[in-house]
Amino acid sequence: MKRSALLLATALLGAASSVPAAAREPTVSADYAVGAQYDTTHVYVAVDDFDPFVASLVATFGGTTSKQGVFQVTPTPSQTMSQLVLTPVGTLSVFGFKTPIPYPFGGERTGYLVTDMDAATNAAVKHGAARLVTTFPDPIGRDVVVQWPGGVNMQLYWHTAKPNYPALAHVPENRVYLTPDVADTFVKHWTAFAHGKVTRDVPNAAGAEIGQPGKSYRRIELTSGYGKMLVIVSDGQLPWPYGRDMTGYEVDDLGATLSKAQAAGVETLVPAHSEGGRSSALVRFPGGYVAEIHSRAG
Repeated sequence: MKRSALLLATALLGAASSVPAAAREPTVSADYAVGAQYDTTHVYVAVDDFDPFVASLVATFGGTTSKQGVFQVTPTPSQTMSQLVLTPVGTLSVFGFKTPIPYPFGGERTGYLVTDMDAATNAAVKHGAARLVTTFPDPIGRDVVVQWPGGVNMQLYWHTAKPNYPALAHVPENRVYLTPDVADTFVKHWTAFAHGKVTRDVPNAAGAEIGQPGKSYRRIELTSGYGKMLVIVSDGQLPWPYGRDMTGYEVDDLGATLSKAQAAGVETLVPAHSEGGRSSALVRFPGGYVAEIHSRAG
């Protein structure tokens, strides 16, 4: 009996080890998010537009700024003006390069603060991201730039001294435009890394919302410790300025916010309209930054 039991156990062990890796239960990685107030939209503007852009942001949304300075924030030699803008509806990192911008900087849309740089980078790669530049030091911590399926570039960063920013009144959304070829792959990989979830998936939203009257598009809303994300899935045949808006900012009163923006030199590109249960507009700030601003219906 003992010999038979041993043979059976050996056979079962061999069978288990022969199961393909893809069929095994995946290992769940830790969640390295810190909080939405630490996730920044990266905005690159010309040096001459730097101060007018920062001033227009604060005039439109309110908030405060960090001390402006000139730093090297890339792993290869460069110099940029840099300033953090802390608004109640989202945080922005503003860069005005005085030298040519080294690759791949300028193509990343956001910076996400993580609790552990090496572990978060490994988790991102494990869940389908590719490093565009390997981890490097900056004046206050460490950074890495990664690309997700669909060409979605992000920077992950870690601070030597833990920052302390106030919580946001409204969490902004990272607006990602993709085609059906890669949308599901991106959502699968991003939510696995970010411990995110789909809060709403509308397969046939009105195309007029993205400048395509007579068509439909898919609207996927996500949330995670890194904040909100809106994945806009279309044929990619988008009229200006759709697709140029990287971030959507929620405000209490859209009309009042647009009036403040206009007074601060912000141009309204798409007037307020109904979109996905909200009133929404697209604007362009001094320096060329295009953003969506919205307030919830009701």
